[in-house]
Amino acid sequence: MCQIFLCSRQTMLGVALSLGYFVYLFVGAMMFQILEKQAEANSRDKFQLAKLSFLQNYTCLDAGAIEQFVQIITEAWEKGLNPKGNASNPSNWDFSNSFFFAGTVITTIGYGHLYPSTTAGQIFCVFYALFGIPLNVAFLNAVGRGLNAHLVALGRCAQDPGGSGVMKVTVRGLFLITGSFLFLIFPPMVFSYVEGWSFCEGFYFAFTTLSTIGFGDYVVGKDPNKHYISMYRSLATLWIIFGLAWLALVLNVVAELVEKLIEWRMLKREVIKEETAVQKVEDHPIHIHHRIRM
Repeated sequence: MCQIFLCSRQTMLGVALSLGYFVYLFVGAMMFQILEKQAEANSRDKFQLAKLSFLQNYTCLDAGAIEQFVQIITEAWEKGLNPKGNASNPSNWDFSNSFFFAGTVITTIGYGHLYPSTTAGQIFCVFYALFGIPLNVAFLNAVGRGLNAHLVALGRCAQDPGGSGVMKVTVRGLFLITGSFLFLIFPPMVFSYVEGWSFCEGFYFAFTTLSTIGFGDYVVGKDPNKHYISMYRSLATLWIIFGLAWLALVLNVVAELVEKLIEWRMLKREVIKEETAVQKVEDHPIHIHHRIRM
């Protein structure tokens, strides 16, 4: 009865943690959208006016004017604005993009392609990360424990009299293959189709993202010449979250296997030393008896 109560309590805690985690993401997305979208629109309008003024006076440009316009383009690019096109380009701070940004903040990926430009947005980002990163760690640990519990249960099943070692290896192999396909093989195929990347580039992006390296050289939904569905980046965020949990569990399993391999090698060395010592003890009395007879 007590065991059932503890199991039920853990389930409720897991549901509450999951609900709180995604509510936190939604709140963060809405706040970043509110704080940054208008500032981006103002920067976009300012850039378009500068661009129009440049095009109207290009016949009488000097070196100083060219340098000034290059500076304007550089600043626009650093703020995530596309120098090509017009003010009707999609916003970098709509809800889907804001949700994606919030996910990269609390998972510490931080591609660097997008960041708050307003003081209010920067202050909010600091406190959002301050509470969001521990929440992300707790959530990923909870997901990892849930996956690990299933692996342990399957492992116990394999250790039953009716089970076998082959079954245990097969279960872990299927887990690794299925997870690899869901998080490292299939997503690069989607990215290759949507973004126009090669599969190698998509796989490179997937791994650098799930390992939280996040160079920022490849980012989904960034090409201004493509029209993405509204939930594209939000779906990418969900892939990142659950992919991180899966990869963390895989790395833990690999680390555990490495530790067991090291322990096995050390134990083997100890056994060899003991056998050598026993062999010397067995050979020593014969040597003494031979000397006495001499």
